[in-house]
Amino acid sequence: MPDLYALIARGIFGLNDVVWGWPAALPLIVVLLVGTGLVTTLRLGWIQVRWFVHGLRVIRGDYDDPEHAGDLSHFQALTTALSATVGIGNIAGVATAIHYGGPGALFWMWVTAVFGMALKFTECTLAMRYRTTRPDGTTAGGPMYTIERGLGRWARPLALAFAGFTVISSFGSGNAVQSFTVADQLRQDLGLATWFTGLLMAGLVAAVILGGIRRIGAVTARLVPFMAALYVGAGLLVLALHVERIPAALGTILASALSPAAPVGGFAGAGFIFMLTWGVKRGLFSNESGQGSAPIAHAAAKTDEPIREGVVAMIGPFIDTLVICSMTGLVIVTTGVWHERLPETVRITEQAAIVAIDGAADVLPEGVVPDAALARGTARVEAGRPLDVRLVRNHATIERARLLVGGDSVLVRAREPLSGTIAFDPEHPGDVARAVVRDAAGRIVSEPLVVEGDVLQNGSPLTAWAFRTGLGRFALGRGHLLITLAVFLFGLSTAISWSYYGETAVVYLFGTRFVQPYRLVFCVMHFLGAVYSLELVWAFGDAALGLMTLPNLLAILLLTGRVRRWAREYAEGGGLEPPATPGRAP
Repeated sequence: MPDLYALIARGIFGLNDVVWGWPAALPLIVVLLVGTGLVTTLRLGWIQVRWFVHGLRVIRGDYDDPEHAGDLSHFQALTTALSATVGIGNIAGVATAIHYGGPGALFWMWVTAVFGMALKFTECTLAMRYRTTRPDGTTAGGPMYTIERGLGRWARPLALAFAGFTVISSFGSGNAVQSFTVADQLRQDLGLATWFTGLLMAGLVAAVILGGIRRIGAVTARLVPFMAALYVGAGLLVLALHVERIPAALGTILASALSPAAPVGGFAGAGFIFMLTWGVKRGLFSNESGQGSAPIAHAAAKTDEPIREGVVAMIGPFIDTLVICSMTGLVIVTTGVWHERLPETVRITEQAAIVAIDGAADVLPEGVVPDAALARGTARVEAGRPLDVRLVRNHATIERARLLVGGDSVLVRAREPLSGTIAFDPEHPGDVARAVVRDAAGRIVSEPLVVEGDVLQNGSPLTAWAFRTGLGRFALGRGHLLITLAVFLFGLSTAISWSYYGETAVVYLFGTRFVQPYRLVFCVMHFLGAVYSLELVWAFGDAALGLMTLPNLLAILLLTGRVRRWAREYAEGGGLEPPATPGRAP
């Protein structure tokens, strides 16, 4: 009988390769994202620059009117959208971009953000214009409503496709990726088993999402500014302590943007296209411009002027990517940890992306390890040292690797080095978690196997290491605890915001009676995301993001002309002028 996990993994990796790897010369979705952003920017006359200050005034509340239709203030709408963008993408997303694509990937995140501001302005303006009011008095909007009501009934299949992809993405990038990152960080920092963290997070998410969008808006309006201020403050402190390294770090980023550096450890792509793809991919995951999720939150804003919410929305990518992601990337590059290894202990049985290989390659291709590289037969282990195989994590060989026996059900506590043999399952070659392990006396070892060694870091552990290194004695070696706290809070807030995105899509597709089943599946997926491997969870999230982006970009291209006309009418009608009475729109 085929292994279910293996089938799911192959399907997800295959889908991700199609979405982000076709054609190989230059992935279509990269061309569409950057190209649509450029076209929108030019057609709107660089509105993200011209109206930037106006956007800040709207966020401040100068134009708020409690009598306007909607559920959230401009500030709450922005923070609800930011709670789904400012978070894991800023901590783990930047780290994975640099890990796989090198420092130059950060530059392409910047490019994605600049053009993304125009995309966000356009898609959120459209969402406000074409939003609808439900029978219970709440508002609903987003690209599915924009496509159907803006393009006409002929486009309803496209709207249905977007809504379906949104539901899938809410399980992936907005949910499973969040829980995995939190579990991965708590595993490394506190030694907690990923299943334990998964249960804890799933319980917290379940407790919050029952409150609906008004409760989410109230929570995120308080939580996001606190999280962002704490994280940015610590990052700025690291950069201040290493200010002399910033010019060199910027030089490395810019030089690598067009001429990628040679592969180092887990840096699997020396090619320009590979690096460009990772920059755009993580830029999309970070600020979600052009993806279509943020318009769902902004459509709930209390305003009768779509353009006004559009200028609020376009500030999101600036805060998210050009400020917070840039700070994270500079911290990682200035401290130099992106190409160094850190001593780490990982439980193999938690699908921790550790495999045994027999070749001399230190760098493995993205996704599933080729069968030719997997170890087969029996491997010997003496005093914890594998003699016939090499262990890999984060696409890089673990140096000074040792296999240890022990560990309880919650905390990873290794006891003693293994001496004996590992017989690999012929149907699952290279998978240590499925292998039969015997000690030196030939007895089967049933206790958990743990790998100890020097590991090239990826995701939030890489960022945490950078903060711990950067803060040094200033934080008494505890700088990583800040990242652990931020990852926990960001992961929780992002998941609860994405649950609203998914619910909106479910209601559009099936009606309100399916909301409760959706919430149940959402919580189950939150747990599953915590226990699966990094590559699998992120591949699922990336594929889903790409799929929901395609129909939204098409709608933006077809409707940008209307947004340009509305923006001109808004300016000519005095919309840019400050209100005579604060809190009352002109």
